[in-house]
Parts: sequence; structure tokens; C-alpha cells
Amino acid sequence: MMRVPLNEHTRAAREAFLRGEHLNSTPHAAAEKLIGNHANHVPAMKSEHKAENGNGTAKETFKEKLQEKIQERNSKLKKEGTNGDSAAATPAPAMTTANTVRLIEGYVGFANLPDQVYRKAVKRGFEFSLMVVGESGLGKSTFINSLFLTDIYNEKNPGPSLRVKKTLKVETTSSLLVEKGVNLKLTIVDTPGFGDFVDNTNCWQPIIDCIEQRYNEYLNEESKVSRKTIPDYRIHCCLYFIAPTGHGLKPLDVEFMKKLHDKVNIIPVIAKADTMTPEEIREFKRTILNEIRQNKIQIYEFPDCDDEEENKVNKQLKEKVPFAIVGSNCIMEVNGKQVRGRQYPWGVVDIENMQHCDFLALRTMLIRRHMHDLKDVTHNVHYENFRYRKLLASVSSDKGKTAPNKNPLQQLQEEREEHERRLKKMEQEMEQVFEMKVKEKELKLRESEQDLEKRRLALMSTLDQQEKETEEKRKQFEDEKRVWEEQQDELRRRSLETQDKKKEKKKLF
Repeated sequence: MMRVPLNEHTRAAREAFLRGEHLNSTPHAAAEKLIGNHANHVPAMKSEHKAENGNGTAKETFKEKLQEKIQERNSKLKKEGTNGDSAAATPAPAMTTANTVRLIEGYVGFANLPDQVYRKAVKRGFEFSLMVVGESGLGKSTFINSLFLTDIYNEKNPGPSLRVKKTLKVETTSSLLVEKGVNLKLTIVDTPGFGDFVDNTNCWQPIIDCIEQRYNEYLNEESKVSRKTIPDYRIHCCLYFIAPTGHGLKPLDVEFMKKLHDKVNIIPVIAKADTMTPEEIREFKRTILNEIRQNKIQIYEFPDCDDEEENKVNKQLKEKVPFAIVGSNCIMEVNGKQVRGRQYPWGVVDIENMQHCDFLALRTMLIRRHMHDLKDVTHNVHYENFRYRKLLASVSSDKGKTAPNKNPLQQLQEEREEHERRLKKMEQEMEQVFEMKVKEKELKLRESEQDLEKRRLALMSTLDQQEKETEEKRKQFEDEKRVWEEQQDELRRRSLETQDKKKEKKKLF
């Protein structure tokens, strides 16, 4: 078929269609417009075709094909219009992307991406910070050595309970552990003097300061221009050792976990579980979990997995919380096998035997399965909460600064008034403090005066008693003296009488 020349009206209609002007109206209106244009200009096209070819058959063939194209376009526009006038009024996107899954038959190579990530991670190494908190003598140092199968605490670096000077200062021990070519930079944080004083008020404050200081250091490193390598010294897990009393949590245990449960992942641990029977341990665990729920303390929650086998293992580990553990630095032979355990008159406690304690379950959870999740929760939950509070405090502190469009004189006046209000408030607070101190001093003076008066009365009473005793002794002495003098007079009188009798006898003879 020969090419049909287009007249001006037909060419204008085609250009308008290509520009997409039909999209600005409904499909039905666009179809009617196109049909009308073609219907009006078919006679002109037919006359031009006849003048050029002079063949009526070609004219009829062109007319039929043109009508077929118009009907096809009309039906297509009607189908698009069934989606609704509102959808048709919205311009269609120029391109749509289909989310289709296509299996590649050959080998491209992006299946090696996990291997690349693995090689990069092994080359960079891993970091993990573990905090152990508990009273002295609960076996924290022995547990750490047993957990990583090495002497992190030794004679050169003794454990917290073996140090002479115990304070609430947080101390850090770093070690580089290597296992099958994988490097782990382990940081152990301990508090030697926690819970060892008579007054343990705010003994958790140095621990909170240490955790927030590490968060703050990480935030400062993130805010720098160069952030290629940021050392992660944040506390990823806190093992809280509970004394095996069998009577539940102490008030210090509850208060500590309430203060830190929104800042770090807390895992409660029952220390020295070999001092209790299995029934006592089960009852002790139920009591601890009930008290944790009653006090609304949030401990580390195991993540949900899509794998049923993984969920089954997590369920078994979750049933062990709080973990009842036993630690040991001694390696002994039991039935021809080298094990870490403790020797007792009734037998040997194998710390890696699940029937003896939960040490293996804790190590499996802490290192083999959920170490990375502990780091993720620390970064995505606890650190983000700290970062939010930090940024919120900085934003609230900036509210009092000068607004860009504010009158400087008005700003100075407001600052002066604010300064005067602060001075008045400080003056009132100082007066209240002064009055309080004066009252306290007066109360102490009155108490001192009363104490001195009591001491004076006690001394006077003692003096009176001593005077009475002295007077009684003096009277007794005088009575004894008088009796003695009477006895002496009687003896003298008898002696004189005897002498007189002797003289008289001599005179007679």
C-alpha cells in the first residue's frame, strides 16, 4: 500500500495525540475527538488519494483500514476508561517497574557477596564489651576465665575480689582473643566495690556514668568529618550476678536493674549455683522472674527468627533465664575426659554439663548465637535512645538563643529580665539554704546543750553519790576509831589495876 499524505487537520490531530493532550481529558472524550477528526477529514484524504492514483479500489481499501484503526483505538481507550474517571484524570507515569523474580541460568558472580562480607569482617575483626556487676565473692573473675577458656584474670591482673583497695571506680580490662583466625577484641568492665559498703546509696551512679560516657564518645566520633573507623567501646551486655540466697532479689538488685535496664542489655545470672539443690534453683528462678515482672524491669529479649529450629533453641535458652552458673579454673579428668569442674566429697561438678548448671547455655546464648544481636540492640535501641535524649537536650537549650528577626533591644531587655529572675530565684534559694543551715545549727546547739546538761546532771549525781559514800566511810571510820579507843582505854585500865595488885602483894610480903 502506498503512503497516504496527511493534510493540515490530520497532521495537527496526530501531533496533539503524540504530545499527550488526550491524557488531559477522559478516555471517552479523547476517543470521540479522534473519531470526529478522522471522520471529518476522510473525504479530503479520499479525494487526494483518488487524484493521485485514480483507482476506486485503493480508495475503498484505505477507507476500510482507516476505520479498523479508528475502531481499534476507540476500543482500547474504552478499556482504559473502565478503571474510573478519577484514575483516568491522573497522568499516567512515563515508566513502570515490575518487581519480578528471575532466576539466572548461568553464573554471574554476585552470589559471592556473602563471602566478600565475611572476608572483610574477618580482616577487620570484631569488638565486644561485657560488663560484670555483682557483690564480691560471687565468682565473677572465675566465670570470665571459664567463659573464654583463658586466664583474663591472673596473678598480674587479679580479679575484683582479690584487690586490696576496693572502690566504686569502674575498671576496664582489654584482651585480644584469636580463634581459628578470627580476632575478637574483648573488653571486660567490672566494679570492684559494688555492694560491699554499709551505705550503698547511689552505688550504681558510677556505672551509669561509665555507660553514658562511652555512648557520648561514640556520638562525638560519629559527628566528626572523618568517620572511617569508629572504635566501638559501648557496653553491649551487662551480666548481673545475684547471690544464691534463695529468698529473691535484694532491694539493691531491684534498684540497680531499674536504673540500668533502659541503658544496657541486662542478663541476670545466679552465681554459685552448686550451693543450691535443683528444686531450690527452680523455685529461686520463679521468684526472681516474678519480681522482675512486678517491678517492670526489662531484661534482654531473645529475637524472633523465621527458622523453626532456631526458635526452638531460643525457647530452650529462654527457659533457662536467669542462668544458674558455676565457674571453675581447674581442669580435671572425669571418666577419661578433661573437663573444667569443681571437686567435692560427693562428686565432681562439670560446668559444661547442662544437668549440673546453665553455664553452657549462657555461653551458647552470649557468644555463639546472640552476640551480634546484643550489639544490634545496643546500637539500634539503647544508643539511639541516648542520642535522642542528647539531641533533644541540645535543642531545648538552644531555644533561648536570639531569633534571627528579633529586635536586639527587646532581646537585651528580655535577657536582663531573665537574668533578674534568675538572681531573685538564686537569692531566694540561698536564703532558704541559709535559714535551713541556721535551723540545723540551732538544732545541733540545742542538742549539744541538752547533751551537756545530761552529762552535768550525771556528773552531779555521781559526785553526790561519791560524797554520800565518803560520808558513810568517814562515819564508819569514826565509829571504828571510837571503839578502838575504848578498847585501848579498857586495856590501859586493866593494866593499871594489874600493876596496883602486884604492888599491894609486895607490900604484904
